[in-house]
Amino acid sequence: EMEAQPGYHTTGRSAASYEPTYGPPVIRSLTTAAGDFFRAPPEEFSAVPLLAPRGCVALGGAEDGKLAEAAIAVGYRRASFAECARRIPLLRDAAAHYLVCDSLMDIDVEALLRGFLGVVRRAGGSLLTQAKVESGAYRDGVWRLATSVGPCQAPLVVDAAGAWADDLARRCGVAPLGLTPKRRSVCVVPAPPGVDVMRWPQIIDLGDRFYAKPAAGKVLVSPFDADPSEPHDAFADDLRLAEGIDAYGRAVNHEIIRIERSWGGLRTFAPDGDPVIGFDPAAAGFFWSAGQGGYGIQTSPAWSELAAALALGRSGSQAPIAVEAVSPARFRRRGA
Repeated sequence: EMEAQPGYHTTGRSAASYEPTYGPPVIRSLTTAAGDFFRAPPEEFSAVPLLAPRGCVALGGAEDGKLAEAAIAVGYRRASFAECARRIPLLRDAAAHYLVCDSLMDIDVEALLRGFLGVVRRAGGSLLTQAKVESGAYRDGVWRLATSVGPCQAPLVVDAAGAWADDLARRCGVAPLGLTPKRRSVCVVPAPPGVDVMRWPQIIDLGDRFYAKPAAGKVLVSPFDADPSEPHDAFADDLRLAEGIDAYGRAVNHEIIRIERSWGGLRTFAPDGDPVIGFDPAAAGFFWSAGQGGYGIQTSPAWSELAAALALGRSGSQAPIAVEAVSPARFRRRGA
């Protein structure tokens, strides 16, 4: 880990939602496959529940009819304004489409990360922090890495470097895949005076103009931005936040007088938007686990189980995913 602690970047900045209807088909399959683990993790994994009910209300303008039909096809249902207003009392009657979905849950990301670190520790693994990989070379069946805390070696390298995955590959002499980090801006604003927002569902705009959800008695708002970026310690785009807050304010009667805090995160996408999980066909012992595209937390139990099965040559993965659909070989064949 190149930072002083794990989860500093995207993991620590997640909106923390489990939504089986969200994302492209491969992501939805991985999210659904992760559900049993989230609902009933091993006893030693977490002392607290990983999921809490939240639900979702989706809003769309007159131009969003096809998006509404697409959402219904994956599990949303049409609702009246009155039903949605019972869930969000400050909701304005300003949309053409009202949809609801009860499958969305909040994820305790801190407990999830702590649980995975515990798995590593109990298996005899160790975590090296402030350990940036400077270079890597493969010879005689072994990867030898030069890091900022000294050399490491192993027969297998798993590139799970998020926004830095292509950069790490280059440092190891492996051709990049064309992964693109995209910035997402987020802010937290005070709740409306006297309103218990923690009972609200998550609110999303079908046209990706904003989403909002309760957060520790306040409201988290994001403009749904996805602007290509170089890998870096991301920060919020103030103009994008203003656009998201304006869209939120047109949907909910909530006057926002200040932003309490804001941040940015990088969500990394493969060229076709699907995950990259598997051995690089042109680099022995180099395994990709990248391109989560903002779905990394909600897919993590199934994603990691599938990655482990492929990396270790095991059969019986519970994730119903065609290996070819996520293999990095698909880009090598295209000359990427």
